[in-house]
Formats: sequence, structure tokens, C-alpha cells
Amino acid sequence: METNPRGIPKAPFLEDIGDYTSKNESVEITLKKFTEALNKYKFMEINSLQRRKGLEDKIPEIENTLKMIKHIMKKNEEEEPIETLFEVHDTLYANAKIGKPKSVNLWLGANVMLEYSLEEAEKLLQSKLVSANLSLKNVNEDLDFLRDQITTMEVNIARTYNWDVKQRRNAKKLEE
Repeated sequence: METNPRGIPKAPFLEDIGDYTSKNESVEITLKKFTEALNKYKFMEINSLQRRKGLEDKIPEIENTLKMIKHIMKKNEEEEPIETLFEVHDTLYANAKIGKPKSVNLWLGANVMLEYSLEEAEKLLQSKLVSANLSLKNVNEDLDFLRDQITTMEVNIARTYNWDVKQRRNAKKLEE
């Protein structure tokens, strides 16, 4: 069976529905199989849309964190203290001067924070950004592929149903 690079199967397009149903199974079973396949493609589409949303939220965060790391590195070279507003609580801020920081703490997720040197943090964030952008590209490709497969399955279902209606009409005419 043909698949896309991430293993999503390609939907078959039926040229001759009569031939397919006579060789394989009844129209009802064929329609049931096609509907199941359509539902699976729609489920994959929903999961891919959620994944894309997560990546679209995550990428700007990574970019902003990377910009901040570069800003800190630049200020360290200039040997100027970094002046900032430090959030103490939701609406409470304090002025702060930061000397020459040698490391930063990064949230990795699942309530895990690790300390990295500025260079390690920059390298880690660069690799995370490349990985997230690649994942977003793959998810977008998968969504395009899934939309094509959903359309193909919808067409197969409609054509099978219409073929069955035509066969029943012909059978009814022959009876009369």
C-alpha cells in the first residue's frame, strides 16, 4: 500500500465501482469500509491540526528566548549591566540590574528547568527551533495529504452510493 513519508496510507480511487463491489463484497460493506477509512483520515486531520497549533505557539516562544539569549551575550561583550523589570508577582515588578550572567535557566517542560551556559542554551535553542520548523513543515504536508485523501474517500463514497442507486433502479425496471 502506498503511503506518504510519515506512513499515512493513500486512499484508493475506484475507477470501476461495479467491478470492485462484485469482486470484494456488497455495497453496504464497501460503504462501511469507506466510511471507516474516512473517519480515520478525519481523526488524523484533527490530531495534525492540534499538533500544528502547538508548534505555531511553540516556535515564537523559542525564537523570543533565543533573541533574549543573544541579547544577554551581546550585553556581556559590551560589559554593561542589563537593566530590566523583574516580575515578582502577576502585577508586581521590580527594577533589576544584572551583572555578567554566565548561565541561564530554561524551562524544558513538565515542570523541569535546567541551567545552561549561554553558549549551550543558544545551541540548544537553535536545534529546537530547527526541529520545530521541520515538524511544522511535515505537519503542513501531512494536512495537505490528508485533505486529498479525505476528498478521495468522500468521492468514493458518493460514487458507490450513486452506483448502488442506479443498480437498484435498473433492477426495478427489469422487474416491471
